[in-house]
Amino acid sequence: PELGRRFAERKRCADPECSMLMCRGKAMQDFKGPDCRFVNFKKGEAVYVYYKLIGKSTELWAGSVGSDFGYFPKDLLEINHNYSSEELELPTDETDFVCF
Repeated sequence: PELGRRFAERKRCADPECSMLMCRGKAMQDFKGPDCRFVNFKKGEAVYVYYKLIGKSTELWAGSVGSDFGYFPKDLLEINHNYSSEELELPTDETDFVCF
């Protein structure tokens, strides 16, 4: 994916603050992100999804593994539980794409 400042202009969330879990899945393979905006995981780990980027970069979702948070390719996740069926479309913010 193009690693510009913003990966996408819009995102889908379960609530207006994007703080509610959308779904949980199991990592199908190891992933090591190209920079600190990405979350790394090992095959078999549980990954919790908070929002899904839409528009330019539909292949990236944002979620957590343990206490780490970041982006990862959605194709590496096998969804095994949905927490919310409602999805709100919201604009992304500059702070969605910075390292903490």
